[in-house]
Amino acid sequence: MGGEALLVSTAAAAAAGLIGCFAVMRRMVLAGDALSHVALPGMGIALALHIHPLFGALAMLFFGALLVWTLEDRTRVATETVVGVVFSAALALGSMLASGEDLLEALLGRPGPLSGAEAIVGLVATAVVVTFVLVRKHHLVVALVSRDIARTAGINVRLLDFLYLEAFALTVALGLRYLGVLLMGSLIIIPAATAKRLSSNLTTMLVAASGLAAGATAVGMMLSGWMHREPGPIIVVISAVAFVATTVRRPA
Repeated sequence: MGGEALLVSTAAAAAAGLIGCFAVMRRMVLAGDALSHVALPGMGIALALHIHPLFGALAMLFFGALLVWTLEDRTRVATETVVGVVFSAALALGSMLASGEDLLEALLGRPGPLSGAEAIVGLVATAVVVTFVLVRKHHLVVALVSRDIARTAGINVRLLDFLYLEAFALTVALGLRYLGVLLMGSLIIIPAATAKRLSSNLTTMLVAASGLAAGATAVGMMLSGWMHREPGPIIVVISAVAFVATTVRRPA
């Protein structure tokens, strides 16, 4: 495995941990996992057009986030419900557009070396996600406590929701190469859920989630080469084991 691939994948995992913290606190655990599946039809369309599947995935993820944001605002339906409907339609459409080995790679990811352009794009996108979370952290927290208080404080809550969903979509796209649409949502949610059990404040939770996600990814990537297995399932299993370990601990 190339050093560039390990660097980009662990950096993307760290960003996933940060985004996942707010998904857990916003009670978007299932919705967040489902949103990652929206990438599938985009990848199918890209493969049919003979272009890089990640471009199609990213376009569809951004569109899916915009669609969820719009429907949530206009219908006043819960985010989980809207994402569930969009996810079901996207999964069905993606399964029709991709088949065989292409579908398997889209679902579970595909290991391999990264090109220089892919590495640069991955690191820049990671920096965008991390910057968004750090800059908007306090706004996101206030909106979690009370949307009315956030509006009173001058926070544009609807814009904040939109930016968060798009940052979530970008984070999903970052991990599709190695985890696929079935597992990327798990990497966003599981380390954050683990960190929540271990942390007493938001800062500690963010650091712990980022570290757990990056650590599980680094170990999983290295083990995948030794075991001759796809890295995605190994990474998620490591993350899940860490979460189960926290449930065994007796509360203080």
